[in-house]
Amino acid sequence: MASMLKSLKLLADPTRLRILRLLEREALSVADLQEILGMGQSRISTQLSSLKAGSLVEDERSGKNNIYRSSMPRELATLTGSAAAEIPETAKDETALRHLLRKRQDRSRAYFDELAGRFGKDYVPGRSWKALAEALLKVMAAGTVADLGAGEGTLSQLLAQRADKVIAVDLSERMVEFGTALAKEHGLANLEYRQGDLEEPPLDPGSVDLVILSQALHHAAHPQKAIDAALLALKPGGRIVILDLLQHQFEQARELYADLWLGFSEAELAAMLERAGFGEIETAVVDREPEPPHFQTLLAVARKSA
Repeated sequence: MASMLKSLKLLADPTRLRILRLLEREALSVADLQEILGMGQSRISTQLSSLKAGSLVEDERSGKNNIYRSSMPRELATLTGSAAAEIPETAKDETALRHLLRKRQDRSRAYFDELAGRFGKDYVPGRSWKALAEALLKVMAAGTVADLGAGEGTLSQLLAQRADKVIAVDLSERMVEFGTALAKEHGLANLEYRQGDLEEPPLDPGSVDLVILSQALHHAAHPQKAIDAALLALKPGGRIVILDLLQHQFEQARELYADLWLGFSEAELAAMLERAGFGEIETAVVDREPEPPHFQTLLAVARKSA
């Protein structure tokens, strides 16, 4: 009872209530909340500290930022929904949140549109032939393969040499056009490019034997949703291969490469796969770049139950 009373006291403050409603919808940093709410960093940090002390929010480290999300019990979440309807700023907050999420996606799309046709000439962190080879050794391509976040499709073109069919999915229309032209040029009739988001890929449920996410997951707004979507697309017994950056502190990657996440730890990636419903999960660090900031490449392989 004391815990419930403490929670209700915390929720009586309109600012804390607004923050909680936003964190129910999206995991956000202090900077994100500043942009949405138009409040100072100190004020927001103070409120988050109170909410965390009351076990209503939790946080995790991503580079130099803490990312916060709601951890309210279901009964309190229902109560906050009713209470938030009485706050005039709620509608404005929701609009600002949608705008922030659109900006994230547009920024990522613009970056890859600019890079279309220049992959292989420009440096992309974590992308190495050694890492790709490790992944291909783990899973010999066969059947139907989906390469999600494929870019211009260098890996897709390699897979098309062995697979029955390869579906390369990318958010950028220009990247899809470029890849389609390359596939035609090289006579890869079994390679198809589709425009789509990692979290809602244009794939029929249970239609592919293998899903590959190569240096794509850290560009997803919701990595867990991308992994959940991969599971849905796989046939029973199908496998997923993820190549991504090991968690790092190179904050400039957000600006230089449009990264939304500063990599993932092995435990974090394994936990996301497990939450999605995958089994036979294996992870390993398969490469370390010799030049600063010494990006490391993380490989994860898992299977959908039969």
